[in-house]
Amino acid sequence: MPQTLRAPAHSELLIKKSRFIGCVQPMADRASAQAVVEALRRQHPGAAHVCWALLAGGQSAAVDDGEPGGTAGRPMLDVLRHQDLEGVLATVVRYFGGVKLGAGGLVRAYTDAVAQALLTAEKMPLQRMQPLRCAVPYALEGLVRREVEAAGAELLQVEHGSLVRFDLRLPQDQVPVFVARLNDAGQGRVGWLELHDVGLLPG
Repeated sequence: MPQTLRAPAHSELLIKKSRFIGCVQPMADRASAQAVVEALRRQHPGAAHVCWALLAGGQSAAVDDGEPGGTAGRPMLDVLRHQDLEGVLATVVRYFGGVKLGAGGLVRAYTDAVAQALLTAEKMPLQRMQPLRCAVPYALEGLVRREVEAAGAELLQVEHGSLVRFDLRLPQDQVPVFVARLNDAGQGRVGWLELHDVGLLPG
């Protein structure tokens, strides 16, 4: 099962006078990752490179930031993939020490900086979330709200028309029990509408 991180974790390596400052942290999307990278550039104006890798579904990225192609971002991304992580940003700030490491040395350095940070990181499982949509008569609105709260489901939207429509989501493995409970309590007056979008959220 894919995992994400509960909080940021850090590492620091000194290799042939070059300093590598690694960080891994939970990250939802590419725009947020880019904001973190820009903040790092401001914090480390003397750094030679700020390389990063993001594993976040369709928004994944691997950036070498001036290092030879494929020696930084891609190896960092491979470490995240190897550990079955999702929704995680890895960054490595490099201060150049005057000694070139060569392509193999760079790959090892960036890989190790991320791997070392992950050793101290607290991981948690990602739950597959399933959205649900139902429509009920007004008389059942209170009942549905109570059941949603009792199940710990996330209420996304409520629309009042000829019926009350609820959009919500909860962990996929809880869906059958929740639907059965609501059908039972609503005595056949709960209408379920089809939705197919399934996303991953931290559990």
